[in-house]
Amino acid sequence: MRLSSRINNVAESQTLAMSQKSAELKEKGIDVVNLTVGQPDFFTPDNVKAAAKKAIDENFSFYSPVPGYKDLIKAVQAKFKRENNLEYAENQIVVSTGAKQCLANVFQVLFQQGDEVIIPTPYWVSYIELAHLCEATPVIIEGKAENYYKITPEQLEAAITEKTHGFVLNAPSNPSGSIYTKEELQALAQVLKKYPEVAIISDEIYEHLTYDGTHESIAQFPEVKEQTVVINGLSKAYAMTGWRIGYMASNLEIAKAVKKLQGQTTSGTCSIAQRAAIEALNGDQSIIAKNNEVLIKRRNMMVEGLKSIPGVKLNTPPATFYCFADFSAYIGKSFNGKKISNSFEFADFLLNEAHVATVAGGAFGVDSCIRMSYVVGFDRIEEAFKRLKETLKKLQ
Repeated sequence: MRLSSRINNVAESQTLAMSQKSAELKEKGIDVVNLTVGQPDFFTPDNVKAAAKKAIDENFSFYSPVPGYKDLIKAVQAKFKRENNLEYAENQIVVSTGAKQCLANVFQVLFQQGDEVIIPTPYWVSYIELAHLCEATPVIIEGKAENYYKITPEQLEAAITEKTHGFVLNAPSNPSGSIYTKEELQALAQVLKKYPEVAIISDEIYEHLTYDGTHESIAQFPEVKEQTVVINGLSKAYAMTGWRIGYMASNLEIAKAVKKLQGQTTSGTCSIAQRAAIEALNGDQSIIAKNNEVLIKRRNMMVEGLKSIPGVKLNTPPATFYCFADFSAYIGKSFNGKKISNSFEFADFLLNEAHVATVAGGAFGVDSCIRMSYVVGFDRIEEAFKRLKETLKKLQ
């Protein structure tokens, strides 16, 4: 049976693929240190779980409104005002089944064949494929390592054409962990305000996992707020990856279009997860700082480990829970007479020989790098670097 050209043009998620390879080795009894996962290893806070249990007892078991329960939308509204100084009307906010669905919805309602979407490197793996699903053309801008992989206003200006209809900004960044300062964002906004037909998709899912500096949203600048769609969710900050709750805020026209699309696809997201999300947003926020204390220690341990490997280069990530390290000193070497030509082959080498699972930088548009997640215990980070150092000695 024929599959559509649309799905045939979409690549498999490399993060999920490497996680699957790791799982397959584990099933064979091999101990794998899995540094691929993009989810915290903390448990959902007790007050949030209690809210979900209460919702079950109170029979929140019916279809939920397409854009989300009104009290959850109000909680999102309050969060934007409290933490980002952003004001949105209730009908400008849509709750979806994870931030990924928010992104997919927005791409679908904004882009079509012939459109160009500007995406800086390193990019989260799904941005390119979401553009392909819309039959739009990704236009790649190279973020430079010496600038913490952040693009400049000059690069952005040079990439905009009459076909440009979107610009994706992921800050804090997966995979680099980079953040933009308020001044850097304002400089980008000064470029984008000249092109009101260009939608700015600001993916801020790692907002609360910022350790050095502060998170800033490009939506804070009045000159571009109307053309900006802010994407966020509860997965990372509240250890709620499996609950699948994301939300977006935009101008009214885009929000209405997203509601229409969602009404014809998934409709409203899980009722129980939404009730839990209300408590997460409105309840005690101290769990975020507590978890971040652990993540900072893990980050420092992983950075120290990477810097102890000869030839490896990296920026200390100020946010997220990833290190994006340059292993170009090793890519191009050989193992058992076979040359390792790119980051995908290098990641496979590390998995098969060191039993350390990572994600190839090529999946993020930077083939010299490897992404490693530090949402594992200190002992596993220590074991990973013990294995890596021994295994890299085998390359010639």
